[in-house]
Amino acid sequence: MAARNLGSTTTQQHQAVPADAAIASAFLRSTVGGETSISDEAPSPSRRRARFHTLEVAEVRPLTADAVEVTFAVPDALADDYAFMPGQYVALRKDFDGHELRRSYSICRPPVHGSISVAIKRDLGGRFSTWATSELTAGDTLDVMSPQGTFTSTLDALDGKHVVGIAAGSGITPLMALAHTVLARSATSEFELVYTNRSTLDVMFLEELAELKDRYPARLALHHVLSREQRTAPLLSGRIDGEKLERMLDVLIRPETVDEWFLCGPFELVQLARDTLEARGVPPKHVRYELFTTDADRIEPRHGRPVVVERGEPTVAIEFTLDGQSTTVDSPVSAHESILNAALRVRPDVPFACAGGVCGTCRARVIEGSVAMTENYALEPDELERGYVLTCQSHPKSERVVVDYDV
Repeated sequence: MAARNLGSTTTQQHQAVPADAAIASAFLRSTVGGETSISDEAPSPSRRRARFHTLEVAEVRPLTADAVEVTFAVPDALADDYAFMPGQYVALRKDFDGHELRRSYSICRPPVHGSISVAIKRDLGGRFSTWATSELTAGDTLDVMSPQGTFTSTLDALDGKHVVGIAAGSGITPLMALAHTVLARSATSEFELVYTNRSTLDVMFLEELAELKDRYPARLALHHVLSREQRTAPLLSGRIDGEKLERMLDVLIRPETVDEWFLCGPFELVQLARDTLEARGVPPKHVRYELFTTDADRIEPRHGRPVVVERGEPTVAIEFTLDGQSTTVDSPVSAHESILNAALRVRPDVPFACAGGVCGTCRARVIEGSVAMTENYALEPDELERGYVLTCQSHPKSERVVVDYDV
């Protein structure tokens, strides 16, 4: 496949229009060290229970030297389970020598009946991604979780809007599905993408982005930034730091013309963009973000780390409801155990994916007692107010805690 030249084209500027209120509720926030207790409000209807099903791999297509697109066949009987919004992700599950690994990957194609596709990039030292990019083939089967995530929007509300995405490396994956869908659904929407990589050879979906630009020349703007490859425009060469981003917002993308922002990449870039946009007066509610994590150096809480309860030792009673069944487990105060770890010690089917406070799969509602969350990059402010927590990051702060995964 011949490589396409990387281009940079600006969109026509237009008057910004306030975003629909329905979109605002889908934005993510970051909360560190927060404490959550029981709330009397109704649960959010925007999420559904995560469940695994075994799907067959229909195709594995190379994207770069170290990345592939994996397409799964979805049988008609599971079509509703795998209905998704562009920007969502699925978790994949596989046993390696008796040890279960789970990895989350964003869906990279717009909704198509009978299939769902993700992009996987090999991480140095990452066992799952190395296996998937080198050994996974069509005809294999894999456990695939039903789609999750709130890095999306009510697409009808983006009609006529100027949408901007900033992505790095594999952070392009959810933005591919979003760009395809937004541009196809509305003849008046505009999508602008700043996409940074080391070199041309590292650009995932290079051909697809060029073809999308050819299809929507007036409504799609692409700005490829290469950190280790010299481009004609100095602004598009080198790493995106604070100075370069400020210059981009002066020259390429005027924040006052943008209605919605989508940021996806490593923490440093996402945080830089969030801080810079906020300093420019962009309301945080119009900036959504998603962090990606690497395959290496991951916590693997399949059955929960072993915890021994010594006789007479102070404990916390943790009760959780999952699939209508309530279970109680005692957790030693000295262990500083997370709700997820305690639950996994007695029920390995408790839902989780990243175990790092990023994906939101382990979300549950606190019914009784209180917990403190170490990190949160997945729950929205209104969910926190209603008592929802990420159980992988939540530690008991009362003698008894009751959470519900089913609500």
